Amino acid sequence: MKLATFKTQDGGAPTIGGLVGDRLIDLAEASNGALPPAMIEFLEQGDAATQLARRLLDEADAAGAAGYAPGDVELMSPVPRPGKIIHTSCNFDAHLEELTTWQAPEWSMHNWADFHFEHPTGFLQAPSSVVGSGAQVVRPHFTQQLDYEVEMAIIIGRRAFGVGIEDALDFVAGFTVFNDLSARDIQAREHANKVIFLGKSFNGSCPLGPWLVTPDEIDDPHALDMKLVVNGEVRQHSNTAHMHYKTAELVSWWSNTTLEPGDVITSGSPPGVAAGMENPAWLQPGDLVEAVVESLGTLSVHIIEPN
Repeated sequence: MKLATFKTQDGGAPTIGGLVGDRLIDLAEASNGALPPAMIEFLEQGDAATQLARRLLDEADAAGAAGYAPGDVELMSPVPRPGKIIHTSCNFDAHLEELTTWQAPEWSMHNWADFHFEHPTGFLQAPSSVVGSGAQVVRPHFTQQLDYEVEMAIIIGRRAFGVGIEDALDFVAGFTVFNDLSARDIQAREHANKVIFLGKSFNGSCPLGPWLVTPDEIDDPHALDMKLVVNGEVRQHSNTAHMHYKTAELVSWWSNTTLEPGDVITSGSPPGVAAGMENPAWLQPGDLVEAVVESLGTLSVHIIEPN
């Protein structure tokens, strides 16, 4: 299934939709209230909610139900307010390598050659930074180095604590596209102080979407083409096969803190970011940024001027 959170243009409350062909079916409405309109509550209901949603979407497909065109609604992040966003750092070796050339004095203080450990590393992003596909993201007034990173996001489906790698995929509800928008100048200063927060957690820095794609829709989450396109120009092009730590390893490791339904774990970014360029092409107001992951869809955002 492809599940979305959306609002209608008449200002209605957010609800969950399932994609049938090119139409979104309101699952809370179709179930007469048996399914909740909030994604976290839906995930908390487990298999019962999933099975009912599949049946309703099959029935809507057979009946030719009208539904909503995605372009006629406001798509939100599939999980508009995750409890936790766990960002996996430098999980593509080539991305780590390109960042060793980033000419920021604070960044060059690190010995990046020794970055990889026997387990993933990362940081938390603020849930308030989440936006959906089609959002307008204000370039923060405090940065001149706004960057992008196409990533795959893993959405947790049920509570997980201390799970083994062999069982970890049982806790995954699905996948979506993530664009890690980054204020690189702020990030470099924060890294120099051995913290990371504002450089990755400003408003709009965490676009997620367009939908949650359940695992049965994907043959192999580690064989998906990835692209990041700015105004039609391909900046990043890679494949999830190049993830250093794969999905099961990430879920297992991060379950050493308790994972809950709706929590998000990111894959890390492939190379091709602006910070890795000899002459960085930072994002500017007016840019259309499209993050594309095969089988998961296209996540687009528009960069706009600060007020």
